[in-house]
Parts: sequence; C-alpha cells; structure tokens
Amino acid sequence: MVKRAYHNYWVYILTNKPQGTLYIGVTGGIDDRMERHIIGEGSSFTSKYKLNMLVYFEEFQYIHDAIAREKQLKRWHRQWKINLIESENPEWNNLLKS
Repeated sequence: MVKRAYHNYWVYILTNKPQGTLYIGVTGGIDDRMERHIIGEGSSFTSKYKLNMLVYFEEFQYIHDAIAREKQLKRWHRQWKINLIESENPEWNNLLKS
C-alpha cells in the first residue's frame, strides 16, 4: 500500500441559520462528514439542532494541528467565533453549495 505524502484534515463550523447554533468539528474527509451531518448521522448534537450549513472551514496537513485548532476554537467566546466566520463568510453562505 502506498503511503500518501499529504492528507487533508479540516476544522469546520456548522450552523442552522446565520448567527444560529454553532458546532465545531474536525474531520479527515469533509465531503463524507458533511453528507453524514446532512442526513442526520453526523452527531446527536448536529442532528438535534439541524446543523447542516457549512459556514467556515480551515484545512490542515497534520491531524494534530487540526485537533489543536478545533480545541482552540471551542474555547473561544461565541462572538469571537461569529467574527471569525464573518471575516471569511460575511453573508453566512452555505459553503457546501458554493
């Protein structure tokens, strides 16, 4: 089996509406993970609050960097997270559809 030199990992933020409930996650496959969130299998929290709009993401080469960033973002105040989203996605567009 050939070992890949580069693998992608993502930290992402989901919501159900602009400035709605926020969820921060990390994954090694953003497309598959988003599909699972959309059909309600992503997590019980995202399913309960119908969080299926991808409004922010960051890409990493190494999983430990992605996990560290996820933990950092989860410790942030809500307004800091909103500011981060709006710095890249001021209209709160669903980036999955873009």
